[in-house]
Amino acid sequence: MPRPLAVIVLAAGKGTRTKVSLPKVLLPICGKTLLDTVLDTVSALKPKHTVAVLHHQMDRVQKTIEGRDGLLVVDQGEPRGTGHAVQVAMKALDEAAGGEFDGEVLVCYGDMPLVRAETFAMLRASKGACGGAVLTAYMEDPTGLGRAIRDERGELIGIREEKDCSDDERLIDEINVGITCYDASALRPALAQLSDDNAQGELYLTDTVEHLLQAGQVVETATVEDEEEALGVNSLTQLAQARDAMQLRILEHHLAQGVIIEDPATTVIDHGVTIGKDTRILPYTVIRSSVRVGEGCEVGPFTHLRVDTVLENGAEVGNFVEAKKTTIGEGSKAKHLTYLGNTEIGKKSNIGAGTITANYDGKDKHQTVIGDGSFIGSGTVIVAPSTIGDGATIGAGAIVTKKEVPPGEIWVGLPARRHGQKEGVNS
Repeated sequence: MPRPLAVIVLAAGKGTRTKVSLPKVLLPICGKTLLDTVLDTVSALKPKHTVAVLHHQMDRVQKTIEGRDGLLVVDQGEPRGTGHAVQVAMKALDEAAGGEFDGEVLVCYGDMPLVRAETFAMLRASKGACGGAVLTAYMEDPTGLGRAIRDERGELIGIREEKDCSDDERLIDEINVGITCYDASALRPALAQLSDDNAQGELYLTDTVEHLLQAGQVVETATVEDEEEALGVNSLTQLAQARDAMQLRILEHHLAQGVIIEDPATTVIDHGVTIGKDTRILPYTVIRSSVRVGEGCEVGPFTHLRVDTVLENGAEVGNFVEAKKTTIGEGSKAKHLTYLGNTEIGKKSNIGAGTITANYDGKDKHQTVIGDGSFIGSGTVIVAPSTIGDGATIGAGAIVTKKEVPPGEIWVGLPARRHGQKEGVNS
């Protein structure tokens, strides 16, 4: 049986280098925040406890992560370094365990969204029965990062922050990624020995490595092959780099599932999107979280699908179409210059160019229902709430203000009025 696992996510920093008022860990990346991305990744390890260490704008951050099972949120107080943050987290962890937590402790950062669950698992496996393990990476440019210090036999003897490195140590290209895994019983005494006698006057978590070694513990290393996983977000430039890398992973996932993405370089797809096979995504398309697209659909170019939009199998949306909280039925089409908000469209309906479902009255949003086999002429405005019956036709340029257009009827004009009945369709 594997030992219980606790994960500590360090997320207390201000993120001053981003130059924005939003807490750094709440910066967006492909439809999630940085912190949510990390928490979702570590959840795949099925930890018994997860501790998020917060401080800067704590209330604001905490609201975004409430409701997660097994999540403990603690305030670091005035931050005094990563070692201090883990000291605070361990106290909360022991309180939650009703005594000293007996298991493994994985420490990671809330601003490192590209680390894969497989990498966390690899680090944990490398630790095995040892006192600890450190994740490292080889970087083309290690500037600003802590270095992994090894002896002549290649054994790890410590981690040195760059400000404390000698000139020779700064030439080392193996860096400390910042993610560590410990046996809880070995971590506690190592934390107790931390000192702020260093260039930054802080308690460094990395100093626990030397304390573990001095206590006769073995500290293993695991090296991540993909350099991008070691990217932490400390600036908006690094956020953009991380977003590009994450977006590529998402696109590759959909491509592998049989989704035809014509131009990945101009396509934006968030986390939490499902797309069926044989669907074509054309250039300059944006698909946000929670959107579901069926099989054999066509989306784009220049289409924006927003939250809770659903395209049933064979539906098509095209140039400059925006949809939010809208379901487009099987085989229905909205190909040009259209806004669909809070709308439900049945099967095999045609939504003409320039159609708008006017769902907002200045205070509340209302629903529009368009039935099966309906035809909505170009330039139509449907003022919600409104129901367009099965097989109804709305003439081009009409403004529909009535709450209900019966099935099979033809409505035209400003405001739209009944013009007749389609043959073969009963009202």
